[in-house]
Amino acid sequence: MTDRPILLFGFRGQIGDELLRLLAPRGDVLAPGREEVNLSYADHVRTYIRTARPSIILNAAAYTDVDEAEEMPTLAMSVNADAPRVMAEEAYQLGIALVHYSTDYVFDGSGGSGEPAAPSGLRPYGETDAAKPLGMYGRSKWMGEEAIRTVGPAHLILRTSGVYSMRRRNFLTTIRRLALEQDELRIVDDQIGSPTWAHDIAVETVRILDRTNAAGVPAMLVKFGGTFHLAAAGSTSWHGFATAIVDRLYRRGDWPEGRAKPTVTAIKSEDFKAKAARPGYSVLDGQAIHTAFETRMDDWTDQLDRCLAAGKF
Repeated sequence: MTDRPILLFGFRGQIGDELLRLLAPRGDVLAPGREEVNLSYADHVRTYIRTARPSIILNAAAYTDVDEAEEMPTLAMSVNADAPRVMAEEAYQLGIALVHYSTDYVFDGSGGSGEPAAPSGLRPYGETDAAKPLGMYGRSKWMGEEAIRTVGPAHLILRTSGVYSMRRRNFLTTIRRLALEQDELRIVDDQIGSPTWAHDIAVETVRILDRTNAAGVPAMLVKFGGTFHLAAAGSTSWHGFATAIVDRLYRRGDWPEGRAKPTVTAIKSEDFKAKAARPGYSVLDGQAIHTAFETRMDDWTDQLDRCLAAGKF
C-alpha cells in the first residue's frame, strides 16, 4: 500500500488471524497484542497509532462476549465504541483509511427491507435499515459504527454474522468439542442468521483493498466506502448450523471409533436462558457490497464445506 506499515488490531481473533495471514506477504504489518495496546484505554490506542504512523488501520478487535457485556458494559463500550472512535480520529488526521468490522446484532430481529423475503415473511437487513440493538454488545458495536461515521475518515465498516473458523473459540469449535463429549446437543432454533467463515471475510476485505489500491485507498473509500454487509449467502438457525456441523464431522472419517453421532435437539431461546437477548432474525442483505466491489460470498453450506476441507482443528 505504501512504505508505511499496515496496522491490524485484533490479530488474535478469528477475522484478525485470517487477515494477518493474508496481509503479511504484502508488506510490513504491525499487529499489536493486548500487552502492547490495551484497547480499553483510549490513550493507549492513540499513542500507538501516532507512533506507528500506518498507511491503513484495520480493526478486527472487539469485546464479543454477548452475555458478559451485560455485566461489563463499561468495558464493552471502551473496546467496541471508544477505541474505534480514537482510531477514526487518528486515521482522519493521518489521511488514511480505517476498515472496521461490526455485527448483525445491531438489529433487533424484526427484519429489514432486503430481498427476497424468508418463508416467515421477514426480509434481510439492508445497510440503511434502522439499527435497534437488543443488548449491550450490539449497542456498543453500533456506537462504534456511529463514532466512525461521525468523525468521517475514509472508512469501510463491514457488518458480518455468525463468524467461525477452525481456530480460536467459536460456534464451530464448540460444537465439535460438545459432539465428542455429549450424546445430546440442545441448540436454539429460533435465531436465524448467516454463519460466515472468517477466512472468506478476510479474503474479500483484502480483495476490496487490492481493487482500490491503484487509485489510493483513502480516496477510493471516500468515494465508494461506507457501511456494508459482508456475510455468507443463505440463512439457517443455530440448530440448523449445529446439525450441519455434526453431520459433516461424522462423515469426515476422523470420528472416534465407537463414538455415536449425538442427537441435535432444537430448543427455544427462552429455554437457553441467556443473559442477553439475541435478534430472532438477523440475515444481512449483501447486494450493496457486491455491486460496489464485486464481492463473492458463497452460501453458508458451501463455506462450511470449504472450511472443514481446508485443514485440521
